[in-house]
Amino acid sequence: MGNTSPKVMARLKRKKRIRKHMHGDKNRPRLSVFRSSSHIYAQIIDDTIGETLVSASTLDKDYKLHPVTGKKQEIAKAVGVLLGKKALDKGITKVMLDRNGFLYHGRIKALSDGAREAGLEF
Repeated sequence: MGNTSPKVMARLKRKKRIRKHMHGDKNRPRLSVFRSSSHIYAQIIDDTIGETLVSASTLDKDYKLHPVTGKKQEIAKAVGVLLGKKALDKGITKVMLDRNGFLYHGRIKALSDGAREAGLEF
């Protein structure tokens, strides 16, 4: 087995620190974001029942029908808009952002801006 890089360890440490105080419920579920080197994933979770209410990613069927080409930030914004539309269809308007230990800039910020454009409130 290989060693985990110091960057990943620092992110996981931040993730623990953030999640200690964050708990999504029915009125304000948690919007969890994960980014890999080539894809971005987002899901809205109700922690009281431990269920994912809505999800969207670059691997989603809905995204693949209308793919966005260009920079990764533009793609992340499109995924955020898709997630926001799905959430509004389910009646979810307010969420809390769980950035999963990632710094709030770049693709994470673009995804949250896209979700805000679609009508979600943070």
